[in-house]
Amino acid sequence: MSAVTDAAPAAPPTVVPPRPAAARRSRPRVGKILLSVLGIVVSLVWLFPVYWMLLSAVTPNARLMASTPSFWPSHFTLANFTGVLSDSGFVGALRMSLMITGVTIVLVLTFAFLAALAISRWRFRGRTSFVLAVLFIQMLPAEGLFIAQYKMLSGVGESAPVLGLNSVLGVSILYTAMLVPFTIWMLRGFVAGVPAELEEAAMVDGLSRTKAFLRITFPLLAPGLVASGVYAFLQAWNEFTTALVVLPAESRQTLPIWLRSFLSASVNRGIDWAEVMAASTLIAVPVIVFFLFVQGRMTSGLVAGAVKG
Repeated sequence: MSAVTDAAPAAPPTVVPPRPAAARRSRPRVGKILLSVLGIVVSLVWLFPVYWMLLSAVTPNARLMASTPSFWPSHFTLANFTGVLSDSGFVGALRMSLMITGVTIVLVLTFAFLAALAISRWRFRGRTSFVLAVLFIQMLPAEGLFIAQYKMLSGVGESAPVLGLNSVLGVSILYTAMLVPFTIWMLRGFVAGVPAELEEAAMVDGLSRTKAFLRITFPLLAPGLVASGVYAFLQAWNEFTTALVVLPAESRQTLPIWLRSFLSASVNRGIDWAEVMAASTLIAVPVIVFFLFVQGRMTSGLVAGAVKG
């Protein structure tokens, strides 16, 4: 018998059945679920300090200092807010913070917007040096300028008290100098994102450069101005160290400095942490209201800019 006939027949190839569609989709779905769970955990960790502040604000101080903490408002009270609002220093500090923050926002947006337009739309001698100077100023530590700022406002205040220590305009100028460099970089990206050809097309249609800018470019830059205004508001509203140096008068304190008065009152008695949390909640309310109000304007500005573009 030949070798060909003695050889065993070859085995048929093994066919691997295709994986079901449900099995192929299971892994991506599991990954999404894990990422969602991780996101929820991170959000809870981030929100817990805020929740604890609100809970402490409506809890009596005696219950708050108990050895066994309570994570639910079992002893609800508004006495802490009443005690804070009855403090004569709170209204004055609120007025001071509102005035300084308002003036700072106007100055910061004005100077930063003009500077962002200049470095984004025009080529001029010293442009690179100006950009590098703005970047260098951001690297300076604020603590290294306290002595110079104090002496500057003290000297100016001798001839012009409106610009000296304990003045709204003087502190606002310091805040403006502190916030303008970063705001320029923020607005520069928005300005660079709007094509200059839009203005040129409007000028071809008969508009002047000023009208073309106000009717075409400026509405498209509104979201950038709103975002920069939010940044300036948060920084000016919560600033503590500079205000502590240049606002030595007790009657001219901002809210963050006024909140520090609870620590000085603890010399004779213990710190009333419930009132501290209530005061912190009241300080955060204007920030939340401002952000909620501006958020809608930011969204509408983005939509309007997309349609007009």
